[in-house]
This record gives sequence, structure tokens and C-alpha cells, in this order.
Amino acid sequence: MTTLPILYHCPDARSLRCLWAVEEAGVEVDLRLLQFPPRAFEPDYRPVNPLMTVPGWVEDGRLMTESAAICERIAEGTSLEVRRNEADYWDARNWLHRSDATLTFPLAIMIRYTRVEPEERRLAQAVDDYRAFFGGRAKSIEAALGDGREWLVAGRFTIADIVIAYAAFLATTLGADDVLGEKTKDWLARCMARDAFVRARQRQKE
Repeated sequence: MTTLPILYHCPDARSLRCLWAVEEAGVEVDLRLLQFPPRAFEPDYRPVNPLMTVPGWVEDGRLMTESAAICERIAEGTSLEVRRNEADYWDARNWLHRSDATLTFPLAIMIRYTRVEPEERRLAQAVDDYRAFFGGRAKSIEAALGDGREWLVAGRFTIADIVIAYAAFLATTLGADDVLGEKTKDWLARCMARDAFVRARQRQKE
């Protein structure tokens, strides 16, 4: 009997990338919903993932904790994957790394100082600074879409769109969507209108 991969997920956290990819690829998973942040509310999760972060992806006894890497695993063998023999392979890889190292990082700082820290430790200046930081980095999305392309790479929807669209989506939840360019907003709307994204967000409520 085959055991399903387990995806540990907090609603609208970075693990949404993985749940969205699962829905796009038609992969079955055992979805485990956790309260955010897990380190504060989910002590039983520590033996699974000592980092106490989401996503946590457990398959064949292996734990994966990086959302972009998990999306690569999910995309393997599907149209979501940009294969090594495709012209946009390295562009796609660059977007996967940019998704966290450049784009989601400043948003995580904003979340910390608007939602996670107690009121007396919240820092409006840090929120403003990192909002501007994100806005500057998000110009790379606008530039990539400047030639009228529908999706970021390979002429089709791929996990590059998933991981980057998540960052843009997260910005909308933080009231920072006004720093996004018009082409970026149109592209994000196309991403969020996809049935798989809608299903993923509905599934995290169940």
C-alpha cells in the first residue's frame, strides 16, 4: 500500500505554494492544517520538523521544508516543470530562488512586525522600510512581463509562476499591492483566477 505524502500547512503561509502546486498537478496528499505560527501553537509538530516552520513535506521518510524545492518535487514530470533541455530552464531556476531570497523575505519582516509580535514590539518603521524594499525588488516581475508574455517562462504556466505569484499575493494581504506594476497585477489576477488556486484556498479552510 502506497502512503501519501504529508503536507503540513498553515492557511495562506508559504506552504500555500505547495498546496497550489498539488492542485495544479493533481497530486494526492495527506493535508495537515496547523495554526500559525506553529512554534507557538503546535508543540506536537516539533518531532516532525524541528524548525517548526511550514511547509513540511514528508515523503518516504524524508522531510523537506523549503516551499520552492517542494514545488519542484511536485512539478516533476508535469507541465509545471521547466526541464533542463528547455531554453528557459535557468530563468525558471532563478525565479525559484528569487521567490524567497529576494521577494518573500521582506514580506516576512512585515508580517512579523504587524501580526506576530505583541503590540508593544511592533515597528512601523520596519514595516515601511521593508514594504519599500519589496516594491523595488518586485520591479523584476514587471520587467519580465514587459514584453506582453502571459506567464513568466516557457510560454506556459509553471511553478515559477506559482512561487512568484505567492509573493505578490502575500503583498496584497499586507496592503502592499500598490507597489506592484500594472502588468504584475494583471498577471497575478490570472494566477489567482486559476481553478487550482481557488481550490487550494478553499481546501485550507476545510
